[in-house]
This record gives sequence, structure tokens and C-alpha cells, in this order.
Amino acid sequence: MPQSLADEFSFEFPLPIEVLLLRTLGAALLCGLIGLERGAHKNPAGLRTNMLVGLAVATFCMITLYMMETLGDGNAAMRFDPIRLVEAVTAGITFLAAGVIVFTKGDVKGLTTGASMWLSGAIGLACGLGLWPVALLASFAGIVILWLLRHLQSATGLKDE
Repeated sequence: MPQSLADEFSFEFPLPIEVLLLRTLGAALLCGLIGLERGAHKNPAGLRTNMLVGLAVATFCMITLYMMETLGDGNAAMRFDPIRLVEAVTAGITFLAAGVIVFTKGDVKGLTTGASMWLSGAIGLACGLGLWPVALLASFAGIVILWLLRHLQSATGLKDE
């Protein structure tokens, strides 16, 4: 248990920060390329949606790696399965996100909202475990994706949903 606020923010993550940055930003950028292509062809799931989904999955993976590294006892007879936490959050958030997706008059609405909810679940897991570098990076990237790219899409005429 952290003794001070400084202890809360000074844990050792199993991955170097360079790897953490590469995996998080790499997932967002690579998924963004898919989103650009989808948006350029007027498909429903565009730039922001794809970037958010990729970022969420990378975040869930890093959380799982951290949990396995720090919470496991190194033997096959582990008394708990940290993967169940990630599975439960993703299933729950996915179920909720599906509820915001609407198909009306040939148009699908709510995909970005659904994906951002999924990302929020990942950020929530990271914060709950004290994984502040993961949470801060995912939050910053999510804000950039939702705010800055919305303006980029407006300027370029690309459609997301």
C-alpha cells in the first residue's frame, strides 16, 4: 500500500516507458490509418472510432501484463485470475457501448461513442490499479483523438460515423 502520494506515482512498470509509448501510440496511429481509409470511403466506423478501439485494446493488454507480472506468484497454482477482471470490464463496456449504436434510415450512429466508452473502461482499470502512466497516456491520446481529430475531419470533410 502506498505510504505517500509520491509512492503512488513512482511505481516500476514491467515495460520501459519507450515500449509503453510505442505500444500505445503505435496502436492509435496504426488503427488511425485504418480509420482514415474507412472515413475516406464513407464507411460508418472511421478515423476516431478505429483509433479508440486500438488504443483501448493496447491499454487492456498493458494492464493485463502489469497484473500478471506484479500480482502473480510465478507458479501455475495462482489463486486468482487477473485476466477475469479485464474480460469482465471489456464485456460490460462492450455491452453498454452496443446500446449507443443506432441504425436509422440507412445510417449508423454512435460508433465513436461506443468506442470511447470502451476506452474509458480501460482508462478506469489503469487508474484503479495505479497505472498512472498508462492512464494518463491513454487519456491524453483519447482527448486528442476526440477533440483534435474532430476538427481535422471537419476541415478535410472526412466523416466518422
